[in-house]
Amino acid sequence: MMEKSFNREQMEQRCRQLEENLAVIRQQVRDAARRSGRSPEEITLLAATKTVPVEIINHGISLGITHIGENKVQELCEKYDHLDFAHCHCQFIGHLQTNKVKQLIGKVEMIQSVGSLKLAREISRICQNQGVEMDVLIEVNIGREENKSGVMPEELESLIVEAAQLPAIHIQGLMTIPPISETISKTKEYFSNMYKKFIDIKGKTLDNVNMKFLSMGMSADYVTAIEAGANIVRVGSALFGARAYPAKDISV
Repeated sequence: MMEKSFNREQMEQRCRQLEENLAVIRQQVRDAARRSGRSPEEITLLAATKTVPVEIINHGISLGITHIGENKVQELCEKYDHLDFAHCHCQFIGHLQTNKVKQLIGKVEMIQSVGSLKLAREISRICQNQGVEMDVLIEVNIGREENKSGVMPEELESLIVEAAQLPAIHIQGLMTIPPISETISKTKEYFSNMYKKFIDIKGKTLDNVNMKFLSMGMSADYVTAIEAGANIVRVGSALFGARAYPAKDISV
């Protein structure tokens, strides 16, 4: 499993730190929601669990975390049978290759990172083969970054219209990862542009398109994202602490 081994004392310390971090984050989510004119209950705190040990994740679930998100298909598969899904929903939030879709279907309730028609078609095909349906979010490359996945903003509506016609998948909203910015104002601009896209498409009432979720904001900017209109925030390191990558990953 792609996680560092911890002894009992270290595990207990991480659990205590998680409890403290979760209390702070929940308060910040509540405050940001109210500043944006919404109820805190409208905001989903999704715990990004990349590299986090199963024991820590399950402790978070016992504290009331109701949504987790994994970035890697292999890591999710390794953790899957050991996670407390009786009390938690699981989503996929990372870059997804078409050849990994088959391993993912049946393990998550929503895929947040659908940024191409090719991927949407493969999800649809596998879901049909397995007799299941899948909720998806369309990932938008709001910063037009060459090294990031996601559909370009001007191609978003076209992708949504075509993907919505595919059987066995249901478009439930949008997701984005904005560029790392040195200023809060620039980050707010990206989030604001995404919210405008979200509202614009929501107003078109397209078939099989339910603009229910706007997923944006991570550990460094989730408060700003909520204030800009996000109703899902994906928080990892601010919740669980700095990620402990295996030595082989550090040199990459």
